[in-house]
Amino acid sequence: MMESLRNMLVMIELEVRRLWHDRTEMYTRAIQPILWLAIYGPVMGRIRGIPTGNVPYTDFITPGVIIQSTTFVSIFYGFTIVWERDSGILKKLLVTPASRYSIVIGRSMSSGVRALFQLLIILPVALVIGVRFIPNPAYFMLAFIIVFLSSGGFAAISILIASFMKTRERFMGIGQAIVMPLFFASNALYPIQIMPPILREFSSINPLSYVVDAVRGLIITGEISNLPLDIVAITIFDVIMFIAASVSFRRIIE
Repeated sequence: MMESLRNMLVMIELEVRRLWHDRTEMYTRAIQPILWLAIYGPVMGRIRGIPTGNVPYTDFITPGVIIQSTTFVSIFYGFTIVWERDSGILKKLLVTPASRYSIVIGRSMSSGVRALFQLLIILPVALVIGVRFIPNPAYFMLAFIIVFLSSGGFAAISILIASFMKTRERFMGIGQAIVMPLFFASNALYPIQIMPPILREFSSINPLSYVVDAVRGLIITGEISNLPLDIVAITIFDVIMFIAASVSFRRIIE
């Protein structure tokens, strides 16, 4: 157990070093969520057609935009796995004593590091725009942990996809086809109550909905009554994806 944990921490440390030396990707990926907050939020907020209670619309969508951005980073983390397979790095990794499970979980949680970097870029921009956050450091810390852990689950999806996709082009297409439906069929941009019945049903099993609900409650509304359910749902999602990705991991080098 301790050896597996050490292997995971090594992979996370490697990702931190990689980002520290090349942060360009994080800056460019932050452009889209910033546009969501700076343009889409104020424009839609003027229409006042979406019931968000006493929460301004830009504030309401901020957690959803953050999670969409970090999920996008995580889903496309598998692109790195495809590149490492083609370059032979994965073959070298699989002949080490490290177990498949520690490799998959370690690589998945490495994407959580990227997600946190993305979060640290978006939050100051949101403050400048005028988004009002709950001034509770404990809530913010818990929100960071939830983003980190949920990003691991979405990265595990990308590893699972990478085990079946033989080319980077196919991987990019499948990744895009997964991210956008998850985003628009969640509570990221509008309350679940106003969705059509079919979308409401899908939203109830959409992991993105639980992540957004947890983060929104912690940093925007302060409503955390659903937090235990959200954490349980995120945990179940992570466990299922870690197991599925670990089982299919060896397909990547076949």
